[in-house]
Amino acid sequence: MAVDTRVSAAEPGAVAAAPPRLSGPRPVRRALSPRAARTRNVVLPIVVFVALIGLGYLIALYYDRVRGLPFLVPYPHLVVDRIFLDADFRPDLLEALGNTALIAVIGLAIAIVLGVAWAVLMVQAKWIESALFPYAVVLQCIPILALVPLIGSLFGYEMPSRIIVTVMFALFPMVANTLFGLQSIDRGQRELFQLQGASRLTLLVKLRFPAALPSIFIGLRNSAGLSVIGAIVADQFFQRGRGGLGVLISVMNQRLNGAEMFAAIVVASALGVLVFVAFGWLRRLAIGRWYDAN
Repeated sequence: MAVDTRVSAAEPGAVAAAPPRLSGPRPVRRALSPRAARTRNVVLPIVVFVALIGLGYLIALYYDRVRGLPFLVPYPHLVVDRIFLDADFRPDLLEALGNTALIAVIGLAIAIVLGVAWAVLMVQAKWIESALFPYAVVLQCIPILALVPLIGSLFGYEMPSRIIVTVMFALFPMVANTLFGLQSIDRGQRELFQLQGASRLTLLVKLRFPAALPSIFIGLRNSAGLSVIGAIVADQFFQRGRGGLGVLISVMNQRLNGAEMFAAIVVASALGVLVFVAFGWLRRLAIGRWYDAN
C-alpha cells in the first residue's frame, strides 16, 4: 500500500518528508602512473614559463611602442643576452653573484647554529621555552628594514652589517622548525628512554634529533631562501665594500639600464631557487624517502 507523505494544510507544525535522493556510485579517480605524473610535472611548468615569456614580450612591446620607455621593461631576449653574451656586463654580474652568495652562505651558517642552539635550549624545560620563544617571535615581527640604519651605525656599512641582516632574515624558520621537530617525539619512546635512565644528552642525540630531522630540513630550506633575500636587501642599503647583486640592481636602476637590471634580478631569483632546491636534495639524501615533507 502506498504511503502518502504529503502534509495536510490543516496540520500545523507538520514537516514534509523529503523525497529520497537517488545517487549512484561516485566515480573513482584513476591515479596517474609515475611516468605520467613526471611528464605532467615537467610539461605544466614549461607551459606556464612560455606563457610568462609571451606576457613579458607584450608588456615590453607596450612600454616600447605605446609609452616610448623601452628602458623600463626590456624584451626578454635582451635580458638573456646580458646574462650570457654581454662580455662587458657579465664579469660584473658574476662578481656580484659571488659576493651575494658568500654573504648568504655565511649568514645562513650562523643562523643554523644559532637557531638549532636556541631550539635545543628551549626544549630542555617548559619555563625556558616560555622565557625565550616570545623573543623569537619578536625577531620575526621586527621590521628589519627599519633597523638597517641602526645596524649600519653600530657595525659599519660593509660585510659584518650585511651578515647581521642576513642572519635576522634567516633565523626564525630555523628556531621554529627545529623546536617543533624536537618536541614531536613519541611520548612512549621518551618514557622508554627515561625508564632506561638515559641522560638528557642521550635523549637529545638518539631520539630527539633523529625525529626532528624532517622539520629541521624544512627550516633549512626556508632559511636558505631567506638568506639570499637578506643578502640582497642588505646590499641595497650597505653599498660600501664589495657590492653584490643588490648594489648592482641599484646601480643599473639609477643608470636606467633596464636589461642589465632585470638580468641581475633574474640571476638573484635563480640563486634563491638553486639554494632552495639544493637543500631539498640534501633532505632527501639525509632522511631518504621515508618522510614526505612537502
